[in-house]
Amino acid sequence: MFGAAMGLAPHLLHHIGLLAGTALLTGLGGTVLFGALGLAAMAPMLLRLRRRFGSWWAPGIAVAVFAAMFAVSTLLIGPALRGAVNGTPGPAVPSAPAPQQHTRHHG
Repeated sequence: MFGAAMGLAPHLLHHIGLLAGTALLTGLGGTVLFGALGLAAMAPMLLRLRRRFGSWWAPGIAVAVFAAMFAVSTLLIGPALRGAVNGTPGPAVPSAPAPQQHTRHHG
């Protein structure tokens, strides 16, 4: 359930205001925000790993794997999906759609 909410967060944040969702999700701010949310979501698992193995090695390895996966997603996969690899600029940040266009994706 929590994972689904995290997946829907980028879409739902654009309903906050005209530019609030976009401002939170673009650039370094969005990267830091979702990185911190990911680490916070890992806290219960990290505590269980600590209790199970009796040391901080397992949680440390889990955080390192998370950081590596987040970095690959942020630095390689995201730009590739936007078409920003090999110097090709990605699409411009869209402006707020007209109301009739906005409701089209809500069924």
